[in-house]
Amino acid sequence: MLRPSKKMLFAIEAVLDIAYHAGGEPVQSREITRRQGIPRRYLEQTLQQLVRAGILVGVRGPRGGYRLARERRRISVGEIVRVVRALESIEDAAEESPASALGRQVIRPMWGDLGEEIMSRLDGISIDELCMRAYRDGVPSEATQKLDFTI
Repeated sequence: MLRPSKKMLFAIEAVLDIAYHAGGEPVQSREITRRQGIPRRYLEQTLQQLVRAGILVGVRGPRGGYRLARERRRISVGEIVRVVRALESIEDAAEESPASALGRQVIRPMWGDLGEEIMSRLDGISIDELCMRAYRDGVPSEATQKLDFTI
């Protein structure tokens, strides 16, 4: 079975958390850690990668944190996965094992085709869709507590 890495799941969860709980304010990494249980050292590293990729924007200052760089309907899960996979492939490049002719000519191309199909499906899933699914499933959002209508 194909399994996503922890780093990949953390990245998707972090972006979804920011989209779902932001309420107009930047989301601090400690809030994501509290809600999602993602270890802070992994989280900060992942958030910075997502900022460099243009998925998130970092906001400095005492009330700073992270927010989406674009509307949540314009960010796909596939985009997030590509950012993490690019970094993981750099880390795993040294661990590339030699393969037999069957491995090189049959198994790896088949695996590559499957990967392309999966990425195509992930490209079709937006962060907005995941937020709507969370809302439908009754996942409470802290965004409603952050709304302020004072003028």
